[in-house]
Amino acid sequence: MAALSPQLFFMGNPLLDLQVTNGEELLKKYDLKANDAILAEEKHLSIYEELVQKHKVTYVAGGASQNAARGAAYTLPPHSVVYTGCVGDDELAEQLKAANKREGLDQVYLVKKGEKTGACAVVITGHHRCLVTTLRAAELFDKAHLSSPEVAPLIESARGYYVEGFFLTHGTESALELSKKAAEAGKAFALNLSAPFIPQFFAVQLQQIIPYCDIIIGNEAEAEAWASASGHPDKTNLAAVATAIASLPKANPSRPRLVIITQGPKSTTVVSSAELDSPKVFDVHPLKDEDIVDTNGAGDAFAGGFLGAFISGKSIEECVEAGHKMGSMCVQQVGAQYKWPKVNIF
Repeated sequence: MAALSPQLFFMGNPLLDLQVTNGEELLKKYDLKANDAILAEEKHLSIYEELVQKHKVTYVAGGASQNAARGAAYTLPPHSVVYTGCVGDDELAEQLKAANKREGLDQVYLVKKGEKTGACAVVITGHHRCLVTTLRAAELFDKAHLSSPEVAPLIESARGYYVEGFFLTHGTESALELSKKAAEAGKAFALNLSAPFIPQFFAVQLQQIIPYCDIIIGNEAEAEAWASASGHPDKTNLAAVATAIASLPKANPSRPRLVIITQGPKSTTVVSSAELDSPKVFDVHPLKDEDIVDTNGAGDAFAGGFLGAFISGKSIEECVEAGHKMGSMCVQQVGAQYKWPKVNIF
């Protein structure tokens, strides 16, 4: 594996998605919201068994960063992208490896013997998806893995890095190590806000890592949650919120910070710290309702497309367009999956 020379290095929580449709009754039973992403509490833990026993489940390789990594890998030559996270030594981990191999993503998992790989219940209602995650092995990631002989050369080789916000619930130390290395080497480090509860309840961890972030990606709900948690006066003005995030202190000032806020089928707002007075808004080419199969993973697909184009030296406009194409492709599949045979994204 050390012979690989990836361009992009992704880190996050590897999960297998257990996906069901027409989940209205499940939302009621487990007190869930239609378009939310949460960590499972005690009251949710029986949902995984219930899905398997009583519903038609589609199993899809998941985990936000892993989805984005597979998206980036789709746009780039083979072996351009590598992913790390912690899994158990079980059948779920084998399913994840098979999905990654199919889509050209190399992984260097930390494997914890005797532990279960993380899972995510994906409850689909119409065009909404509710994500309920039990991290299991994923939250046992050890920072020492980053300096292991298998992983350290891959980090050294990469020119860009990406971490999901979900990882900050347990792995801030590892994320900080990676982000600081990127800043010191003048390489690009990207963070996805991932879910409203990250800026709401993990604001301290977010404040620690943002100085090292060159690219910050989130959707409108996450941007609003950041604005609320930060006391920003205009929570729903996405350009203003993106400008505020772009303006935050930065460890490597030689590289401007890009803040990208997506709004599903509506538009995408981009602000660069080099041009704070010039927010850019890019329209999305909306799909017909009947073409949308499943919105799960669309934001991750956007991030993967954006990062793939970014590391290829494309313009911001081209990066956003690549993100939109990948997001659009993803919502026409079940889960965070992409079209085969491959289509050229840029």
